[in-house]
Amino acid sequence: MSDIAHHIPEPILAAYAAGSLPRVFEVVVATHISMCDSCRGALAAHEALGGSVLEGLAEAPVSDTLLAGVMDRLDHAQPDAAPAPKREGIYPGPVMAALKSRPPRWKSLGFGVKQAILEAGDDGSLRLLHIPPGRAVPDHGHSGLELTLVLQGSFSDETGAFGVGDLEVADGDLEHTPTAGEDAPCICLAATDAPLRFQSFVPRLLQPLFKI
Repeated sequence: MSDIAHHIPEPILAAYAAGSLPRVFEVVVATHISMCDSCRGALAAHEALGGSVLEGLAEAPVSDTLLAGVMDRLDHAQPDAAPAPKREGIYPGPVMAALKSRPPRWKSLGFGVKQAILEAGDDGSLRLLHIPPGRAVPDHGHSGLELTLVLQGSFSDETGAFGVGDLEVADGDLEHTPTAGEDAPCICLAATDAPLRFQSFVPRLLQPLFKI
């Protein structure tokens, strides 16, 4: 997509290439890369650099015991996993994989806003958000990192405007009120590694129930 204006920051892309991102962020980054030629090219450059570094490392001797163990694991390896799901509608392959190729199970958050939790655990949460046109998400800050990728429609906040394929990176320094564009419902893929910090009482009260 040539109109993408907000891309993956270099440190996050490097962590993704190294395989060190938490799972929930990895899904968002993989989804953006599937939509963005620029970041796909940047990832290829990171992977090529990593390969050249590995080639430059000195060879180390391998014991017969270690070699035998590796060969045994290869002999008993599980067959290849099923092919990655393909894009369906607005949902790219990585999202379809997180959905297990099923439609989102939307649950109301109130005022027309809905969410579908894809993953939730100690490392963070991954969810789809559906925000009606013109509707604002309650004002909030962040206790950790949040990655939000637009899959349909658009939203804007204090930092700018975000359309399909755009990625917003929010941390503890950002307090904002994302508002969906008027043209269509905004559907986003969002990952967080810590609870949000809502300013008003009702969202704080409902926060444990909605796992946000």
